[in-house]
Amino acid sequence: MDDLVELLHRDNHTLVMANGEICTFHGRGISDLYKLFREDPGFLKGASVADKVVGKGAAALMILGGVEELYADIVSEPALCLLKTAPIRVIYKEKVPQIRNRTQTDCCPVEKLCRDAETAEKCLPLIKGFMNSIK
Repeated sequence: MDDLVELLHRDNHTLVMANGEICTFHGRGISDLYKLFREDPGFLKGASVADKVVGKGAAALMILGGVEELYADIVSEPALCLLKTAPIRVIYKEKVPQIRNRTQTDCCPVEKLCRDAETAEKCLPLIKGFMNSIK
């Protein structure tokens, strides 16, 4: 995991995953994680993940994908609550009440959408709807 965290910071990636091979990403929000979840879900099963920011939506995708371990620079309290329901080893640098949007004027839209969803499974249709709306 230390190598993934170092790669995350050294090369300014937004997301780094390893599962036999290492994949790096630079997308915004949950876009890369969602794309991987939809197009190559097998890669997530048992993966190690280093992420800059993890909100409840990202946590849900990692749970549903079967991620084994996670490092986050920043993780939201709702994400941590959800992650506690899964067998994912979690390490984080900073815990925040909620993930903020890019302009820091409100809560992240995906975090807001998933706020009342009690399980990762209940988050998924909300995330799908959001991702379809921004295409």
